[in-house]
Amino acid sequence: MQLYNTLSAEERAIMIDDAGKQRLTLSFYAYAKIQDPKKFRDDLFLAWNALDALGRIYVATEGINAQMSIPEENLEAFRATLEVYDFMKGIRLNEAVEHDDHSFLKLTIKVRDKIVADGLNDETFDVTDIGVHLKAKEFNDILDDPNTIVVDFRNHYESEVGHFKNAITPDVETFRESLPIINEQLQNHKEDKNLVMYCTGGIRCEKASAYFKHQGFKNVFQLEGGIINYAKQIEAEGIESKFIGKNFVFDNRLGERITDDIISQCHQCGKPCDNHTNCENDGCHLLFIQCDECKAAMENCCSTECLDIIHMPLVDQVRLRTGKQVGNKVFRKGKSDSLKFKHSGELPNTSLATAEKPLDIRQKIKVKKVLLGKAEHYYVKAQVGLFTIENHELNTGDKILISGPTTGNQELILEKMIVNEAQATTAKIGDRVTFEVPFRIRLSDKLYKIVN
Repeated sequence: MQLYNTLSAEERAIMIDDAGKQRLTLSFYAYAKIQDPKKFRDDLFLAWNALDALGRIYVATEGINAQMSIPEENLEAFRATLEVYDFMKGIRLNEAVEHDDHSFLKLTIKVRDKIVADGLNDETFDVTDIGVHLKAKEFNDILDDPNTIVVDFRNHYESEVGHFKNAITPDVETFRESLPIINEQLQNHKEDKNLVMYCTGGIRCEKASAYFKHQGFKNVFQLEGGIINYAKQIEAEGIESKFIGKNFVFDNRLGERITDDIISQCHQCGKPCDNHTNCENDGCHLLFIQCDECKAAMENCCSTECLDIIHMPLVDQVRLRTGKQVGNKVFRKGKSDSLKFKHSGELPNTSLATAEKPLDIRQKIKVKKVLLGKAEHYYVKAQVGLFTIENHELNTGDKILISGPTTGNQELILEKMIVNEAQATTAKIGDRVTFEVPFRIRLSDKLYKIVN
C-alpha cells in the first residue's frame, strides 16, 4: 500500500509535460470533527494518488485544508472521492484564476493539530459558529456602508501586493498574530460596526468570524470563498472589483492577477512591481518582491552575499548551511535588512504612480552574465532542451551558460534554435525555446547569456 511519493518533483514535471493533459489548480476547506485524522489522511492519499492528484493538504481533528492540482479529465472522479464524506458533500472547489500545470509537483497530506493555527486554547470556542457569508456583489455593497470595518486576515507579504480598498492590513507574519491585534483595536465597536473580513480562499476568515462572534461582536461578515471566488464572480457578473492588485497564492505561481494595479515596489530598487521571488540561495530562500531587471542582475538573489554564495561550488554551499535553519526560520518572511524598499504596514490605496528614486542595484556588482530563464524539459533521445525566456533577449550566436546543482556550469555557443515551434534567430521574453544540448539538463536549471 503506497502512502508516499515515489517520484521527485523533477520527474513528476517531466511526466506532466509528456502527458500533455490540462490540469486544474483548485483549493477547498471544511471545518468538521474528524475522529481519526491519520486514517482519514491515508484513505485520501490512496484515492487521490490513483487520480494523479497533487497538492499540499493539511488534516486535523477540526477539518481539512487543501490546495491541489488535478487533471481536468479527473475532476468528477475527484469530486466523488469527497462525496464519500458527509461533511464534504457539495463542497465548493475554488478554481484558480490562472491554471498552471506545474503549480504542485507532489502529493503531500500532513496531519496537524489544527488546519489553521490560531494560538487559541479555549474549549468553549465553536469554530462552526461563523459569521454571515457574502457573495461578491453583497461584499461590494457592504464595503460602501460607512458603518463597515473591513479586515484583511492574510499576512503582510500577501496584502502588500493586493488588497481591498480601505482594508485594515495587519503587519503580521501569521494568522494567529492578527486575532488579538484586531480584537484589541476594535473593542469599542462590538455592536455599532459591521465587521467584515476576507482572506485568500475563505478558510482563515471563516475561523476569524467564529472567533469574533465568540468575543461578542454582533455584526460579523465574511467573503464567501475568499478572493479567489470573488475574482471569478466579478468577472462572470461584470461588476466592479474593489480588490486592487494581485492575489498571493501558496503554490509555484505565487500570485494571480486580479486588476492591473501595481501597489507595491521592488524591494531592491524601488520600481513599481508585485512579482515575488524566493532567493536562489538554498540557505536563504527569502520571499521578497523583485523586478525583472533586479532578477537578471541579482540572479534571483536577495543580496550580494547570497549572490556570492550561489557561485560557490555546491560542496561549499552545503557546508555553509549545514546545521543552520533556513528560509522562514532565519528571516522574517519577506523582511531582511538587505531589502531597501520593504514597507510592510504602509500600503497605499492606489497604484504607485511614482516610487522612491530607483536604486540601480546592478551598479553594485560586476555583471559577467545575465539570467535568461530556466529549463522546462529535456528530450533525452533528441538531446534537446526546452527553456522559457523570462528576461532579456536570446540570439543565435550568443554564448550561453546552463547551470544547476547537478548539471554544474556548462557553456556552449547557440548555433540554431526553435522559438515557439518555428525556427528563428531571436527569442524574446515569454518565448518558449528549444535547441540542441549535448548533455543532460534538469528541471529548473538556469539559462544565462555570457555578456563579457
